[in-house]
Amino acid sequence: MALTDIAAAPAVRRPGLTTRLRRLVPWSVAFGMVWLGATLFVAVFADWLRPYSITQMDLMARLVPPLTPGHLLGTDELGRDVLSRLIQSVQVSFVIAFGATILSAVFGTTLGFLAARFRGLAEHIVIMLADFQAALPFLIMSLAVLAFFGSSMVLLVALMGFYGWERYARIARGLAISAGAQGYAAAVVQLGGTPARVYLKHILPNVASTLIVSMTLTFPEIILMESGLSFLGLGVQPPETSLGNMIGFGREYLTTAPWIMLAPAVVISLTTLSISLVGDWLRDKLDPTIR
Repeated sequence: MALTDIAAAPAVRRPGLTTRLRRLVPWSVAFGMVWLGATLFVAVFADWLRPYSITQMDLMARLVPPLTPGHLLGTDELGRDVLSRLIQSVQVSFVIAFGATILSAVFGTTLGFLAARFRGLAEHIVIMLADFQAALPFLIMSLAVLAFFGSSMVLLVALMGFYGWERYARIARGLAISAGAQGYAAAVVQLGGTPARVYLKHILPNVASTLIVSMTLTFPEIILMESGLSFLGLGVQPPETSLGNMIGFGREYLTTAPWIMLAPAVVISLTTLSISLVGDWLRDKLDPTIR
């Protein structure tokens, strides 16, 4: 090829930053990350972001529509600011969902590791409990427990924490058995490592990615479960508020003041959708078999 042909050849353009980011993270996943970041920011700084107290009433401004000066999302039947209550509801729902997800993951992973470590009778007991939990209608059991003992934040988090633990137990058991059959776990044992060190220092970091993805799938389910219980009146109790609590009180004004119910409903829908999108993306990125 002549030098003139080389000089005349068009230069290869490198993809821009926007193109590279689009290839790295799909737009739907990027939206989910931005939305989750925004809701997490709201949940952390809710006390500083609320324009009004959640119990502050103004009977002269009852059922004011959105975009009214001083009330961006309108007011409810008692003249309380919907935006302030929505910000507080995001904080409460996230605290419950986050605490319950951590509790469920720790409890299920511990039982899974115990089943993989001792096998035999212990493994059969864990598998039997996991099958019983999977077959149990959790919503009905939750309604019975809350109706009998009463609703409180601690009880609600503890109760939600037992939702989905059997998934972590099955995953942790299978991955621990698989990792135990590999060379690195046996090498640590030969070097004198204790079982606790083998599982916590070596096996757990290698299976953490799968457990994290499972947590992103359980988190939105717990949000929906808490919202359902609050909608039925057995979740978060007044004067505290949550997303399901707002929907439950706003359903009576759906035809006259739909913004009371639609605002928390949109937040629940977008939050659960965002967590599911990000969780699926993390599963694809962290799973070596897909690559």
